[in-house]
Parts: sequence; structure tokens; C-alpha cells
Amino acid sequence: MRFWLGGYTARSQGTATGIGTLVAGDADDPLAGGQLRFAGDAVSTDGSPSWLGAHPTLDVIYAAMEDAGTVRAFRRTGETSFVPLGGPVVAGEAVCHVAVAPDGGSLVASCWGDGRVVRMTLDAAGRPSTPVLAEPAADDADSSGSSGGGIDLAQAARALRAAAGEQYAHLVPDYDTAEPEPPAPPVAQDAASAVSRAHQAVFLPTGLVATTDVGLDRVRVWRTSPDGLRPVQDVTLPPGTGPRHMVWHPSGHLYVVTEHSCEVYALAPDVTGSWRVVAGTPLGAGTLPGDTAAELAASRDGEFLYAGVRGSNTIAILRVRGAGDSLATVALADSGVDWPRHHLVVRDTLLVAGQRSDEVASLTLDLRTGVPGRVRHRVEAPSPTCVLTAR
Repeated sequence: MRFWLGGYTARSQGTATGIGTLVAGDADDPLAGGQLRFAGDAVSTDGSPSWLGAHPTLDVIYAAMEDAGTVRAFRRTGETSFVPLGGPVVAGEAVCHVAVAPDGGSLVASCWGDGRVVRMTLDAAGRPSTPVLAEPAADDADSSGSSGGGIDLAQAARALRAAAGEQYAHLVPDYDTAEPEPPAPPVAQDAASAVSRAHQAVFLPTGLVATTDVGLDRVRVWRTSPDGLRPVQDVTLPPGTGPRHMVWHPSGHLYVVTEHSCEVYALAPDVTGSWRVVAGTPLGAGTLPGDTAAELAASRDGEFLYAGVRGSNTIAILRVRGAGDSLATVALADSGVDWPRHHLVVRDTLLVAGQRSDEVASLTLDLRTGVPGRVRHRVEAPSPTCVLTAR
């Protein structure tokens, strides 16, 4: 099975030289459990293609060139080769994610450095156009609440405590007490000093797009339109949590992993269509002070969630319960790499990109318990930050 690797180049203190090629077993194998092999670059790049996204129908991939602040398109010309498709398109400072619309008509880029979220239309060949900036709602400056029907922090705390159970309930801030003791947030900040840092976009059903803002502790919901993205609602999480990456679940829930507090929240719309937090849980008692969560992925059947934890270098496994509105911590397993920046579930295999150990490791998943075993295979790969399945 073949994969494309995003990575950090020398311009970002990394060792990658472009978009790499990873092979698991035979190239045409439908499973990823075979011996891993790094097959060199599919295309060389000047900057750092830290995140990759694929067009749904064309042989085109898109790279967030983080250090350059641009998005680039690449057209496939052979089994393991690409060439640039058009020139770089400016997105914003430290662009770190691209999400391609299911219909292939546009993409959304998220920028960590300046908080910009931009939409680019794609032409028939897959070339991105001039970006259109998504403008938040007018009351965006009020980071203590949420626009368009945001959550009550007391309600969020009660939901999270109930989901966490007795073992972890004490970790939840006391936002629901009459006179709460102000907790020490994972990242010291206040409403005046908080800085917008967009990190990911996910296309949802019915024409909606969700984006995360690590700096403002918000998940933003937008509606696509011919003119770009229109704000629908902001859901504000507790201060200092840092929502980073998301997974859309078939149950209708949006799961969000928080970089700074190492938790997973479940969001869902109510009968009026207003999005709210309905559940949440810490990633586990084994996380350490200073840990930061990275990627969130779901098992093939949606029963388990996998969250990468940098620092302790672990993978947190959570079980989805009920109708998707309940989460339970299952285990905290060794990732097998240093700084698990990204991971990908491929049936019974978990591929983990170790950014600082310059390698990709494969772990076998127990499909019954959801828990990964020891490293099955590993291969040297330069500063990997993203793993994308090749079609």
C-alpha cells in the first residue's frame, strides 16, 4: 500500500526535502501491515509541505506550505511522481492544514500564525484560485461566550464531569459552582491577550464547515456559499483547552481533541440546529504535565477514537458509547515514535509519524479492544508530519 508523506524541510528545522513516498508491503496491497519502506520524494519542494490533502476525483494533491504561508497543488504524473500544478497561492501566516470539499469544488486552508481561515475555489483541473477570507461574526471579540447559540461553561463542565467518571472528575474545572476557584489553565491567557490560531477544517453534511481555533478555544461552524464561508455559530470550550483537530462521526457527532488540556469533546446540534458540547473526557491518567495532543482519528467502524499525545509519546484510545454522545477512556499506549505528530488508521494497522525521531511506525490494532500492540514495523522517514493514503 502506498502513502504520501508531508514533512518539515530545513526551512522549518526539519530534514525532509519534499513530499515523500511511503510503501507498506507491496504497493498494491490493500492492507498496511507489511514491511515499511521509504521510497524517496514524489516531488521536491523548497518549503515545508506540513499537511497534505487529496482531490476526491482528480490525481491532484494539495500541500500546506507552512513556512511560506502558501497552498500548492501538485498533479500526479506517474506511480510515484508529481509536478506542480500552477503556482503557490497565498493563504496566511503558518498555514498548517488544507481540507478539500467532497465535491472537489473548493478547499479551506487554516493558518496557525494569524488565525486566517480562507476558502479557495478549484477549477476543472484542480488549480486553486485567489483565497477568500472567512470573516468571523461581529461579536467575535467576546471570547468568554459564543455567538449564534454557544455553550454555557457550567453546562459543559457538568457534561464533561459526568462523562469522565469518578476517577477523572476532579480534573474538570469547577465552572458549575456558585463561586468557582479560578483554575490555572494549561496555557496562561485572558480574553484580552488571546490570539486567534486556526488549525483545521472539516467539511460536514448539509453544506457546513467546522474549523478549530487553538488560541481562542473555539470551534467555529460556517456555511459554504458562492462568496466564501459565512459564520453560523461559535462554540466556546473552557479557557486554555486549545481545540486542535476533529473527526466527524456517522452518529452525527463532531469529536474534538484539545491540544493543551489533552481531552476529547463531543459536539452535536440540538433540535434547533444549535451546536453544543454533549460529552467529553480526559485522554487518560497517564498523560504528563506539558503533554500536547495532536491528531485525532477514528477506527474503521467508528467504535474507537485514537488521539496522539506528544511529550509522553503515547496514543490515547477512547471508546464511543451509546448513540455517540458518550466517550470512555480505554487505554494509553506507547506510540513507538518520538513526537507523534500525525497518525492514520488503515483497517487493522495504525501508522504513526514520529516528527522528531524521523520515522514512521506501524502498530497492529486489536479490532476487539481497539488497543494497539507493539511496533510491527518502522522505517526512517525525514521529519514526517502527515500521512496521506495514495489512491
